[in-house]
Amino acid sequence: MEDPWQKAYDFAVTVARKAGEVIRKAGESEIKVSTKSSTVDLVTKTDERVEKIIIGSLKEEFGEGTHCFIGEESVAKGEPCILTHKPTWIIDPVDGTTNFVHGFPFVAVSIAFAVNKQLEFGVIYSCLEDKMYKARNGKGAYCDDELIQVSDVKDINKSIIISEHGTDRSPEKVKKIFSTMQKILCIPVHGLRGSGTAATNMCLVATGAVEAFFEIGIHCWDIAAGAVIVKEAGGVLLDVDGGPFDLMSRRMVSANNEVIARRIIKEIEIFSAERDDKESSDFE
Repeated sequence: MEDPWQKAYDFAVTVARKAGEVIRKAGESEIKVSTKSSTVDLVTKTDERVEKIIIGSLKEEFGEGTHCFIGEESVAKGEPCILTHKPTWIIDPVDGTTNFVHGFPFVAVSIAFAVNKQLEFGVIYSCLEDKMYKARNGKGAYCDDELIQVSDVKDINKSIIISEHGTDRSPEKVKKIFSTMQKILCIPVHGLRGSGTAATNMCLVATGAVEAFFEIGIHCWDIAAGAVIVKEAGGVLLDVDGGPFDLMSRRMVSANNEVIARRIIKEIEIFSAERDDKESSDFE
């Protein structure tokens, strides 16, 4: 029986690499920066251009109206963020825009594909490192065609944890974020890190470089591709309250195993983050 999504998977890898080349070239010239929700929520012409390239390429390959799209920059301009049962591409054209603006060397193209609200595959191209991460359900996770696997560390005291503080700088939320980080550091763990891009963070979990990544306030396009890659590398995904992972909830713990994940969850101070699909009930 022919695999119905292999062509889409292969094409996603091609498009991600093409997008990464555009990002690298754009970084060689002056970058014009605008803001979205706040002065620290940055967007560049490259973000918008790369998303158009990705979506345009996918529409050209698979036809207009056959697939749905959730793209970070499209949503920022008012497009709905709704995951239906239709084949849907979930795209972050430049994950790590602030890194891109400052020349910090972690910037990724993140492309995921879902059918019947279930993630089928994920592709993440860390374009400044020139590393291609990819995974399909039931077929393992890879970096540049080499099989990758999460670490086997079960002792939280021997772990490295990765997280981010996001773009919401309201004092109450910032206080909870850093209180959580303080509590995790004092477990103690070997270290607490942050690359500035959720997609890269999840790839670091998948390769065993770190044991876990957690964040509240992320979006579905930040983590959709990474969720498949972590799972296929042998990792786990949970909500920050210990419940099942919910792609649209804007909160997540990804870890090498459930022991590490649940130990971190004990220390997380949860705060509210409006769901990505807050209007989806009108479109079911």
